[in-house]
Amino acid sequence: MGLILTGLSVLLLRFLPPPTSAFMLERRFAAWRAGARDFQLQQRFVPLSEMSVELPIALVAAEDQKFPHHHGFDFTAIGEAMDEADDGARLRGASTISQQTAKNLFLWNGRSLLRKGLEVYFTVLIESTWPKSRILEVYANIAQFGDGVYGVEAAARRFFGKPASALTAHESALLAASLPNPLTLRVEQPSPYMQKRAAWIERQVRQLGGARYLAQ
Repeated sequence: MGLILTGLSVLLLRFLPPPTSAFMLERRFAAWRAGARDFQLQQRFVPLSEMSVELPIALVAAEDQKFPHHHGFDFTAIGEAMDEADDGARLRGASTISQQTAKNLFLWNGRSLLRKGLEVYFTVLIESTWPKSRILEVYANIAQFGDGVYGVEAAARRFFGKPASALTAHESALLAASLPNPLTLRVEQPSPYMQKRAAWIERQVRQLGGARYLAQ
């Protein structure tokens, strides 16, 4: 029964905007538990057609440059992360946009074999039933860009006073630059590191060929 319900949920969300996500629910619960009765979560789903063309490619350049070509997992990046860990480095993440979509939408924060196994399961389901454009669309709409700020439309209006359709290449790069840790890497007050990372993302976008890269 669980397999049927999860499979049906993933299939429905190929066509319907997610009403919320597991990460958003987790943040709402944390605010309630902390007694923050005035907490307001900001998020509004918009299709790719209502986003600046600069935005999706900035997310891909920052997070997962092999996104158009892999089937949910970047095994090269996973292997490199494991090699670095074997050499004594801290184990870094090697999650693709597909994995992050699965995690943010259906799962919870934290590290455990159970959560990782479920992430793999939902990633396979998503990659099997959604086109790449839908995966990127949902990811852009549920990613966290600040405390209580989820999705590119809410982020664009909160930090730049404009809709996501009007974002420039630099503004898109700043949003993408915040994604490793949006509570520390603040879009509204970009540190020198953030500015440097945004400039790197813009260079990567140009090297990939711009928005045309996602049309391949």
